[in-house]
Amino acid sequence: MSYLEAQPSVYLITASGSYETGQVDALCQSLAEYSVTILDLCQAEIYKTLTLALLVEIPDHQEVSRVFKDILYTAHGQGLTIQYRAVDRSRYQAWMDSQQGRRVIITVLGRTFSAGHIAAITDFLRRSGLDIERVNRLSNRQPLHAGRSEDHLTCFEFAVRGESADLHSMRAACLDISRDFDIDIGVQEDTAYRRYRRLIAFDMDSTLVQTEIIDELADLAGVRKEVEAITAAAMRGELDFRESLERRVGLLRGLDCRELDRLAESLPLTEGAERLIANLKVLGYKIAVLSGGFSYFGSRLQERLGIDYLYANDLDAQDGKLTGSIRGDIVDGPRKAELLRFIAEKEQISLEQTVAVGDGANDLPMLNLAGLGIAFHAKPLVRQGAKQAISNVGLDAVLYFLGLTDREALL
Repeated sequence: MSYLEAQPSVYLITASGSYETGQVDALCQSLAEYSVTILDLCQAEIYKTLTLALLVEIPDHQEVSRVFKDILYTAHGQGLTIQYRAVDRSRYQAWMDSQQGRRVIITVLGRTFSAGHIAAITDFLRRSGLDIERVNRLSNRQPLHAGRSEDHLTCFEFAVRGESADLHSMRAACLDISRDFDIDIGVQEDTAYRRYRRLIAFDMDSTLVQTEIIDELADLAGVRKEVEAITAAAMRGELDFRESLERRVGLLRGLDCRELDRLAESLPLTEGAERLIANLKVLGYKIAVLSGGFSYFGSRLQERLGIDYLYANDLDAQDGKLTGSIRGDIVDGPRKAELLRFIAEKEQISLEQTVAVGDGANDLPMLNLAGLGIAFHAKPLVRQGAKQAISNVGLDAVLYFLGLTDREALL
């Protein structure tokens, strides 16, 4: 017997057909009779159709024909079609070596998907020289004729690999696709931290709640247009946050504090905020609000949502009316990053295990410090400056960026 004949034989076996319970077991039992080694295994089932791939090593070269005779017979009895081909051992080793490069997780989510959406992504991957290793659906299956229902969200997770996997350029390209197709795309390196985050920090205004609270206060004080103009400039990064906050709060001088109570009772939470926080708390996350807004309203959210840490600005008041000043240090962009670091150190959590979510330019320092920073329904400047962005769906989509499926979500 020659040396090559003495070598174990490597084969790729694929099976497909209508799915029935016990098919994979039957095939593996057949292979087990010959002490076949399973080198790799992949199974998928979609609409009662099974696709199974087995990469196997058959120890005795002379047993190959008997192995395939038996497995063909078994597959026929299970209603499956079998195909197989020999794998050159040197090519197998080269394939193994190619698996050592950087792997990247691309999370794609939207209200609905057409073939055009997926084609845009796969075309980008092809042009970038990236190979798709697997695709998982994280969301529940979509009902027929769902359209763009606000109640439904579709999410696919692509695991890709390639020597040209440059995260910065990938994120820039995916941001363009997101804008063109009204979908959201996250790009993360596949590390141990990706599914094991432990601390999440939120901005409050236009992130946890669907409004800029200072604009609502300005409306009550009769200075909404003036305050909105300053707010818009600050959100675009055109105006220093500290200066803009002092100017806006100054316009609120004389506002009756009872108006704050009425506003606090009616603050609308952002879509998905309660579901996201409830799930993260069950999973053991620490929850923080780091806000350039006001602690008066943050404390109401803290009580309502069970938030662990709250840092925001304190409005000064005398005789039941606002004085137009801030008490104490102002929570601005750099301060948010400092607070995120402080809380992580206090809880003995690595920064790689932290998440930050915000919409304004003053959120960028904490978004870029966190292991996972997400610009939420943010202005273009902030989306471009952050590592990730969600612009088309609710806040609970953050769960998908953490790798959780709808089946794993507890609420």
